[in-house]
Amino acid sequence: MKTRKRAYSMTVRAEKATATRQKILDSAVQLYRQSAIEDFTLDEIARRAGTTVQTVLRAFESKENLLIAALDRFAKGGEMMRQTPPGDVAAAVGAIFDIYETMGDLLMQRLADERRWTAMKPALDAGRANHRRWVEHIFAPLVARRGKAARAEMLDALTAATDIYVWQKLRRDMGLDRAAAEAVVRRMIFGAAMREKMNGEDSVAQLVGRRQPAA
Repeated sequence: MKTRKRAYSMTVRAEKATATRQKILDSAVQLYRQSAIEDFTLDEIARRAGTTVQTVLRAFESKENLLIAALDRFAKGGEMMRQTPPGDVAAAVGAIFDIYETMGDLLMQRLADERRWTAMKPALDAGRANHRRWVEHIFAPLVARRGKAARAEMLDALTAATDIYVWQKLRRDMGLDRAAAEAVVRRMIFGAAMREKMNGEDSVAQLVGRRQPAA
């Protein structure tokens, strides 16, 4: 009888711990959506979850681990990206920079550790897949009416232009401010859209000519 009661008690405690962890993670995701990264504090997360900082640390060990768990949730659910109208390049670049400016450094650390921490790969791969789907959706007007090969090549270029490694190069390595870095990425995107196209597609000169007023 005692063994049965002990097993039942352990099951209840485990279920309670799981529910508390889920509530903490839900609170972290909610806080990230609503606040700047500077406001992402363990105190505020504990308050929202109705628990203590000690309990948060017991569940996730550190603020960084909690951020990673939130990132994993976002990546798997495709929830990170602020919605912008397809074809609005400035809005799209601003939306991707919103993520990079708050979690870019952490993401770069995780990417650097990917080969050593294989458990992280599924979440990172999910993030890459979500990024590609976002590129295909948000830049659909730019690649419309192109041949299959040209469209695939351009989507590759747009995926690279909006990748976190480009943000890292512009913001961290080159030290550009956010506005200047976004301007460079927009130029890269428009450059990809206006490149001379091969195999009978329109040249840049023809595209520009179409935008000139009639004499």
